[in-house]
Amino acid sequence: MSTIPIADYALVSDRHSAALVSRDGSVDWLCFPRFDSPSVFARLLDDEAGHWSIHPAVPHQASRRYLDRTMVLETTFSTASGTLVLTDALLVGADNGGHRLGVGVPRLLARRLACTDGEVPVETVYRPRPEYGLIAPILSEVPSGVTSRGGAEWLVLTTPVRLSLGEAIGRGTFTLRAGETVYFGLHRSTLEETPARVWAQEELASRLESTIGAWRSWSDLHQAYNGPWRDLVHHCGRVLQALSFQPSGAIVAAATTSLPEGVGGERNWDYRYTWVRDASLTMEALWVAACPDEANDFFSFLTTAAPSLDRKKSLQIMFGVGGEHDLSERILPHLRGWRGSRPVRVGNGAWNQQQIDVYGELLDAAHRLADQLDGIDDDTRHFLAACADTAAERWTEKDQGIWEVRGEPRHFLYSKVMCWTALDRAIELAGLLRAEDRVKQWARIRDDIHRTVLREGWNRDVGAFTQYFGSSALDASNLMMPIVGFLPADDPRMLATIDAVEERLTDEAGLVYRYRAEGEVDGLEGEEGTFLLCTFWLAHALALAGQGVRARAVFERAAGYVNDVGLLAEEVDPAGGELLGNFPQAFSHIGLVNAAWAISEVRQTVAA
Repeated sequence: MSTIPIADYALVSDRHSAALVSRDGSVDWLCFPRFDSPSVFARLLDDEAGHWSIHPAVPHQASRRYLDRTMVLETTFSTASGTLVLTDALLVGADNGGHRLGVGVPRLLARRLACTDGEVPVETVYRPRPEYGLIAPILSEVPSGVTSRGGAEWLVLTTPVRLSLGEAIGRGTFTLRAGETVYFGLHRSTLEETPARVWAQEELASRLESTIGAWRSWSDLHQAYNGPWRDLVHHCGRVLQALSFQPSGAIVAAATTSLPEGVGGERNWDYRYTWVRDASLTMEALWVAACPDEANDFFSFLTTAAPSLDRKKSLQIMFGVGGEHDLSERILPHLRGWRGSRPVRVGNGAWNQQQIDVYGELLDAAHRLADQLDGIDDDTRHFLAACADTAAERWTEKDQGIWEVRGEPRHFLYSKVMCWTALDRAIELAGLLRAEDRVKQWARIRDDIHRTVLREGWNRDVGAFTQYFGSSALDASNLMMPIVGFLPADDPRMLATIDAVEERLTDEAGLVYRYRAEGEVDGLEGEEGTFLLCTFWLAHALALAGQGVRARAVFERAAGYVNDVGLLAEEVDPAGGELLGNFPQAFSHIGLVNAAWAISEVRQTVAA
């Protein structure tokens, strides 16, 4: 089984697919040609499921960074005899002066290895295992490369050094001296496409430089945030961009599947899909961190992916990155999981749950990005208005809530608040949606929701808003109430809820749990870590309440868990402070961006 810490990985992406590279220069996760495709390398989940490593063949130390304003990874290996620098990227294309990343990508993982001083012996191991490790492919030598054929995959490894092949593994050793640079590449196609090919060293060098330039052009054009933690916020914007699927406008929740919420537990989910909630919140965070110019693509994707929405049918809460509806969950029993955390799942059974909060996040994003939606078509207008109608119709129903509990549906407070948000934003968007005739009805129902939440969601004995109507349990999602404007953050009930979360729903390090896991509520066994998004929500709510000092302290507490290349997973292990859950997790970076922005607004208000 895999035991490498989650924080030891870094992400590279071409906005079609993603790879995770370990601190020791091993690609331990790669899915071609899409984020949700079966993996080629999956050592992340099982030592036998494939990897591709390049590193010194002698004792060494490693340090890493992303090249300035890019998602191109640079790892420096220091040895007693010399220094190596390994640069990794999934190659991207750009058009229109850097407006779009990932256009016309070649489905190619490029790796540049340079010796900057001395001389260093190098070892590389190439062990592809397509279809989540099920296939040991046939490896064959070709000039300057190795072909790999198995299942639906046709892979060609470009290698400037000859590999010894045996048992579906290629191994090579060589020495680099100061000033020498070599390029490797892994090119992929399906059997139906033009076969993958070996790339010349000059081609790889040129395409890698073009990729670096494309990321920098995009960053320079889009990233204007200039508040506190500027560099980190900009980096999070690039991470969120890296988790978006260029061909459709979809956005994945994370790049991985089945990294656990608790070591050895069953809370292991596939996050390589587009949740309406997560993607909408990502679009809002990009408004802060990256000035997105692809809002039309995103809303067009959802309009296409969710046809025939009416009040008799709720909006499906998640889709494949190509708009697929059926994401049926299955278990991969041959994989042992990260640190023995089983089962390993692909697909996600939440796809057919009812979660009525999604209308709120979606219309809130449309409201935030309204200036970019002048060109939306009538189908998209109808879709967004239908979302408001459906929220108005279904807000009284029980659902599985934001946390996708697999227990019984309940009247979750957060879901009701987000139905209120959907109607509140739809009213303001009525002109854009050409739905002025519905405003009176939307306003009436919006006000009904508000009264009901205040009456049924407040628990006098607990002294806070609680998880669902009639509950005594706290839930960090209620911190969103002031963030969406349901109540002012300085309302006494809101202040009491903020204090209750900070006092009763945090661990010793001051990080926030979503809720206290109970089998009766979520239908699952075992515990989970603290949730980074919820901790950033706490910072955000405190900032809105005018408590800037407390907000900054909470923010820095959570932001302190970024790994050495600025990435966050979903959760933190309360016992040891280790990152847990799928990685990198969009939710965590969204929370960081929005909390930083809220704190910057407080600072500006104070300064004024």
